[in-house]
Amino acid sequence: MFITKSINPFSLARRINRPLILDGAMGSMLQKKGLKSKGSMWLSMANITDSDVVYGIHKEYISAGADIITTNTFRTNPEAVENFGSKLSINKLVNNSVRLALSAAKDLPVMIAGSNAPAEDCYQRERKLPLDKLKYNHHKHIELLMESGCHFILNETQSHLDEIKVICKYCSQKNIPYVISIFVDENLNLLSGENLFEATKIILDYSPLALSINCVKPGVFFKFYKKSNLNFNWGAYLNAGSGSFSDEKILTGITPEDYSAAIKKALKKSPSFVGGCCGTTPAHIRAIKKVIDGKN
Repeated sequence: MFITKSINPFSLARRINRPLILDGAMGSMLQKKGLKSKGSMWLSMANITDSDVVYGIHKEYISAGADIITTNTFRTNPEAVENFGSKLSINKLVNNSVRLALSAAKDLPVMIAGSNAPAEDCYQRERKLPLDKLKYNHHKHIELLMESGCHFILNETQSHLDEIKVICKYCSQKNIPYVISIFVDENLNLLSGENLFEATKIILDYSPLALSINCVKPGVFFKFYKKSNLNFNWGAYLNAGSGSFSDEKILTGITPEDYSAAIKKALKKSPSFVGGCCGTTPAHIRAIKKVIDGKN
C-alpha cells in the first residue's frame, strides 16, 4: 500500500508570492528529438526505449526554471497499455518514468507531478469504457504513480465529468494530493456536455489542490478567464501547437515570446501555477520565468 504525502505545493506559491512554474510538453518534445508515437501509448514507451532522452528533457525544463516537472506517464494507464496489445508491465512503465523524473530533480527543490490522462482518447466525445473498468484504470494508475514517488497527481486533459468524479472520489478517499486539469471545447463545455462553470463548482466540492485548464488554445482559455473570478487555487498550461488537436506530429505554432505574453496577462488573477502544454519547449518555460521574474 502506498503512503500518501501531506503536501500542498501551492501553499508555497502563496508564500513566495508568485505562481509555481510547471514544465512544458513532453510528447511533442520527444517528437522533436526524432521519436515516434506508438498508437494508444503515445510516447510513453520512451520511458524504456529512450530513457536518456526523457531524462534529458526533464533536465532542460529544470534548467529553464520549472518548479514542477511532469512524469512521462500520459499513456501508461491500464487501458492504453491493454489497447496497445502488448504484455508490457504497467508497473515498469510507471516506475521507470517516475524514477527518471526523480533522478533529474535530484536534490533540487523540484516537485514531481504524476501525469494521469483520461482512460480513453483525450478528444473523444463519447466515452465507451464501462464504469467498473474506468474506476480500475484510474485507481490502479494513480496508486502506481504515488507508490513510485510522485508528490501529487496531475489529472490532465480531463473532459468527461463522470470520469472526473471517479478521480476526485478516489483521491479524496485516499487522501492523495491531486490537481484536476480540464480540457473544453470552444464553447467552454466539457466533451461530456457540461458547462465548465457548472463542472468547476462540482470539482471544487472535492477539494483538489488546484483546478486548471490545459491543452486549449489561449483564446479559449481567456474566454473562461474573463468570465470567472478565479477565487481558488488555479493554473493554466495551454496548447501552443500548430494545426488540429489530432495531428500525429505536433509542431510549435506559438513563439515563446507570444506565449509568455499570454501568460503575463493571466498573472493578473494570481494563478497558483503556469506552464506549457502541446508544442511548448524549454524556451517557452524560460520565457515564462523571465515574465514572472519581472525581466520581460
